[in-house]
Amino acid sequence: MRIAFLTPLLLLAPAAHAADAKVAWYADPTTATAFAALVIFLIIVGLVGGFKTIFSKLDERATGIQGQIDEARALREEAAKLMADAKKKAKEADAAAEDIIKRAKADADTMMKQAKADLKAKVARRETQAEARIARAEADAAADVRRVAADAATEAARSILAGSGEANDLFDNALGEIDKSLN
Repeated sequence: MRIAFLTPLLLLAPAAHAADAKVAWYADPTTATAFAALVIFLIIVGLVGGFKTIFSKLDERATGIQGQIDEARALREEAAKLMADAKKKAKEADAAAEDIIKRAKADADTMMKQAKADLKAKVARRETQAEARIARAEADAAADVRRVAADAATEAARSILAGSGEANDLFDNALGEIDKSLN
């Protein structure tokens, strides 16, 4: 098959070389001798097995190139798989990150609501405690006023019973003390 390819080239080569001459190529002694030498050389190379070696080396080279192409194709496919896996993992990582962010926001909202509820409860408890202290202070103040009033009334009664003329002054003094205690 390869020899069939080379034969027309060998036959056309001298004709192409002598195309501009007015003499046929085979009539020119230089061209005819060069052509005969070329044919003899090719016959010797063919008999020695040169073409077989050349074509086997070309076949080996073609096989090697095909192997490299196949290897490159396999590497490209593997790289495409790795790229697809990397994209898939990146998407999964993005989805996981979004889930984490959503959970963190939900946790923050829950914590904020809990903190607000705790703060309201604490404020209400402190308000209740303050109201209780105010009520105790009012009760203590009322008890002090009653005690001072009772002491003043007792002193006034004692003075009246003792018949002293200072009863009116003592009564006025007791009323003044009651006024001071209330204010």
